Amino acid sequence: MGNLDRLELFKQFSKEEPENPFNWYALALEYSKTDTIKAAELFEMLLTDFEAYLPTYYTSAHFFTDLEEISKAKLIYEKGIELAQNQQEIKALQELKNAYQNFCFEYDFD
Repeated sequence: MGNLDRLELFKQFSKEEPENPFNWYALALEYSKTDTIKAAELFEMLLTDFEAYLPTYYTSAHFFTDLEEISKAKLIYEKGIELAQNQQEIKALQELKNAYQNFCFEYDFD
């Protein structure tokens, strides 16, 4: 299945089940390959409308780092770490903390 087919499929899923954050997340991931502006809009929407959807944080922090939106990425990592702690998601917490530590080292944050 090509990227265009996948994109259309995730668009359809998002229309059929707009309350399901996974559909928007998958759509954002697909757009991140071809349209960073649309992907950024979708990640922003996920972070606002589906704050409790933990997978968004790791991926969107990395995405915004790649766009050199460093302050935004830092805040997303920090919110994701807090959310993972609150949800007691140990594996996600470890992944976010490791990524955040590497991020802080790379960008000279204390």
